[in-house]
Amino acid sequence: MKLKQWGSIFLLMALTAFLLSCDKEGTKPVNSPQRLPIAKVSVDQVIKKIAGDQVEVVGTVQAVQRAEISSKITGNIITLQVDLGSRVNQGELLVELSVEEISAQVQQAKAQLEQTKRNLKREENLLKKNATTLQTVKSLQDSTKIAEAAYREAVTMLDYSRITAPFSGIITRKIGNVGDLATPGKPLLYIEEDKNLQVLTDIPEAMILRIKKDDRLIVTIPSVNLTIEGVVAEVSPIADPSSRSAPIKLRIAANPLLRSGQFARVTLTMEQAKTLTIPTSALVPFGQMERVFVVKENKAKLRLIRTGAQSNGYSEVLSGLSEGETVVTAGNHNLLDGQPIIIQ
Repeated sequence: MKLKQWGSIFLLMALTAFLLSCDKEGTKPVNSPQRLPIAKVSVDQVIKKIAGDQVEVVGTVQAVQRAEISSKITGNIITLQVDLGSRVNQGELLVELSVEEISAQVQQAKAQLEQTKRNLKREENLLKKNATTLQTVKSLQDSTKIAEAAYREAVTMLDYSRITAPFSGIITRKIGNVGDLATPGKPLLYIEEDKNLQVLTDIPEAMILRIKKDDRLIVTIPSVNLTIEGVVAEVSPIADPSSRSAPIKLRIAANPLLRSGQFARVTLTMEQAKTLTIPTSALVPFGQMERVFVVKENKAKLRLIRTGAQSNGYSEVLSGLSEGETVVTAGNHNLLDGQPIIIQ
């Protein structure tokens, strides 16, 4: 090796040794960790509480009595005495139809009946004088019965031209108008008894045998922030094969805030069981994550958990915590992982 190359190697080694000695004696570490301030917090323990196994299903508020008003005969509407929202009493006239043909049939049937009765009376008088036969009298008696039946039928058809309220309630839909042609099966009005309401909902098939008539369930109406008690009135014994659920009906007490068609939630409370709970204030959400700070050696340690139902200021803990652990419940939103704490 040449003398020039040996000189370069010795120079490089000397420079490296100089830099190392400067680092040990004259420099300081970069990004040294700063000491976190002590935070004052409040804490609580993770405990087990008895909680009901609850399932919530959606339902609808409905009137117990609901009716679709339509005509049994064909005719033009000449009178429609109600409007949308009108309150009506049982037997009150709702719709009247123009049925001139039926009126003519009533008059014709009445005339035929009167004529048949006169003929029968004449033959009965002749029979007393032995001027006619008993067979003729019996034949006229049968004709009279037929005429009476035809007359009653015509009168009944004429009565169908006046449609009255089947029960007291409120008009919820109005489809027909004066001048419209009413035909059998075509809806004209809808009426509901608004003072007698129920909640209709579907329950999972696995719970059909657990729900009994007269059971009391909690019903919540979110739109009016109302929570009431419903009594099971009807339970279907079979499930719908397409939805795997069965309908039930719950009677509810009258309330001025309730209206037919409102959205409802029904809570099905099943067997009770113990579950881990923490105060809901201990939760520090971050996006989709649920976090808490656990106290370890006077420091706050960040912990990711998973929660379930929330009730009365407490949250059910499904995973991430153990019974007896201490969690921070106040002063936790600005905490950092590992920060020292003082419990107030």
